[in-house]
Amino acid sequence: MDLPFDRPSPVTRRWRVTGWLLAGVWLFFLNIPLFTAVHQAQPWRRAVGVGTLVAFGVLYVLIFQWARNLRQAHRPIPVGRARASVGLLLALGLAGIPGTAGDWLTTLVFVAAAAVFLLPPVDALVVVVLCALTPPVAAALVPGWEAESTVVFAVLLASFAMFGVSRLAQRNGELRAAQAEIRRLAVAEERARTARDLHDILGHSLTVVAVKAELAGRLLELDPARAGTEIADVERLARQALADVRRTVGAYREISLSGELAGARTALAAAGIVGDLPDDLPALPAAREELFGWAVREGVTNVVRHSGARRCVIRVHPDRVEIADDGRGPAGPQPPGGGHGLLGLRERGGRLDGTVTVGQRPDGTGFLLRVTVPVEQR
Repeated sequence: MDLPFDRPSPVTRRWRVTGWLLAGVWLFFLNIPLFTAVHQAQPWRRAVGVGTLVAFGVLYVLIFQWARNLRQAHRPIPVGRARASVGLLLALGLAGIPGTAGDWLTTLVFVAAAAVFLLPPVDALVVVVLCALTPPVAAALVPGWEAESTVVFAVLLASFAMFGVSRLAQRNGELRAAQAEIRRLAVAEERARTARDLHDILGHSLTVVAVKAELAGRLLELDPARAGTEIADVERLARQALADVRRTVGAYREISLSGELAGARTALAAAGIVGDLPDDLPALPAAREELFGWAVREGVTNVVRHSGARRCVIRVHPDRVEIADDGRGPAGPQPPGGGHGLLGLRERGGRLDGTVTVGQRPDGTGFLLRVTVPVEQR
């Protein structure tokens, strides 16, 4: 099934606009080289200066938005394209020198910031260092250019700020991915729980239905009246199972120990198994009573379905419930988890720090299912 969190969350229009603003607002600092270009005496220098700066600003915003979209989609930024993008920004800054003269150094602030946002840490560090060293070196080599200490400071400050922004974006992306995974696991766990509940409900009910239907088939000619009674019970059990399924899907179903004991008495009698069940029950907390009810349901279902027993004994104590039979007993070593029913029972018992024990009875015969809850859980 295609779940809502399996797909990337749609980016809202407001979020897209915010992204463009985050990238475009910093272009304000290109005003110094732009002022120089506009006031060039020669038209071609003005054209070169203004044109390269406009292209530089547009490219910077596009690169920023491209990288931001990749991060939002939890996809890596291709290193090759990132290096090419930073190189193209630097090339545009250099191409504007005829129109911007020494003020082109301001573009190095954007080149350094883009490198930090796009490139791996080592590559970004190299670019930032080169951008910071370029102003004093260029001032020493080119006559008429002044040592732009403010540009050096701006390069370092912008790089540090962009590093914080990129790390924050990365952590936010990881957080969103973790939240999506938590939601996916929660849904998977809920599906598994519902599947176990349906298995336990239908496994018990359909087992009794099958036993009663078989009995009715044998009695059809010998005792039609009793066969009719058994068929009526089959219909009632089928309707009850359907109601249980509906309540389970709607998360409204509750298990009661007394109700499960009554159902166990009917199921054992239909299977021709003598049931030794308690008449009086100790006072139990609601959670423990529900757990013991599930244990009775699972244990009796297994007795009717697999044991070949003639007698089944159920005992309920304040701290434990036991379901034992005199049948074939366990076939070889029991797996740690057991079947679906035992797995669900173990998980329910674990919520109360309880333990589920399966194996032979103390006398070495038959089968025993015991669910124990510590006395501290009273």
